[in-house]
Amino acid sequence: MYSDACSSTVRLNIGGKKFCTTFDTLTLREPQSMLAAMFSGRHTVCKDSEKGYVFVDRDGKHFRHILNWLRDGVAPNFSDFENIELLREAEYYQLLISRFFFSKRGLMDKINIVLKRKDDEEKQSELTRADIIKIIRSKNVRLSGINLSGLDLSKLDLSSVDFSFACLKNVIFSHSNLHRAKFQDVDAENANFHNATLRECEFLRANLRGALLAEANLDRANLHDHCVIGCCLCDADLRHANLWEAKVTYTNLEGANLRGTKLGRCDFKGANLEGACVDHDIRLVTFNLEGVKLNGERMTHVL
Repeated sequence: MYSDACSSTVRLNIGGKKFCTTFDTLTLREPQSMLAAMFSGRHTVCKDSEKGYVFVDRDGKHFRHILNWLRDGVAPNFSDFENIELLREAEYYQLLISRFFFSKRGLMDKINIVLKRKDDEEKQSELTRADIIKIIRSKNVRLSGINLSGLDLSKLDLSSVDFSFACLKNVIFSHSNLHRAKFQDVDAENANFHNATLRECEFLRANLRGALLAEANLDRANLHDHCVIGCCLCDADLRHANLWEAKVTYTNLEGANLRGTKLGRCDFKGANLEGACVDHDIRLVTFNLEGVKLNGERMTHVL
């Protein structure tokens, strides 16, 4: 039992950082929390011999924000990364239900609401499909750095459009003409390029994690240093494409045409290359083929 439970001052040592607060602060706002339980008088709490600090084996980086929440009910305005760190601490201390709010939301709910709101804002495109159609009627279209998340841009002529540095998460490009379009440094996670024309496109340092590129035409496309983890490239045409230093882990390349493709220093861990056509001057230099499915009969003349 904590002997000073009825006194006003409580000393805490959180991972080496020392804090001084009150019994009421630790118990009133979130009565179902771990901290409230610790100082409820129902449990024995050990104190060190020096000034009576109670030690908790957690990182003390965000504990002042935990205390400020318990004092004032105000959550800090953090970045997503810091909010995730704070959420981890709120989970540990079980800050679930607040006695002082009509909504009964504790700090955990408060942080989760902020994270969801930011996520929803990121998913909203800055333009509509109608806006894009108007824009592409002009020459030298540039959509670089714009958030187009979730837009349906299927069956459009987007040839030579510059999408560099844009957010293209979940964008639908299926059956679109993207010949010579630029996708440098784009975030196109889970984008749909099914049956799209991507000939001579620039994908330098692009994030295509989880993208659908099945039956897409990537002839002579530059995919140098790009990320296509977990993608589908089934039956895609990758003739003479540049995949040098690409990360193609756990990607389905079944039936893809890789004739003349540059594949040096690629990571193909867990990829499926069954039935892929790679029989003409393919360069496979210092690559990772751990767990790769291969069809040996069509792997002739590999260097």
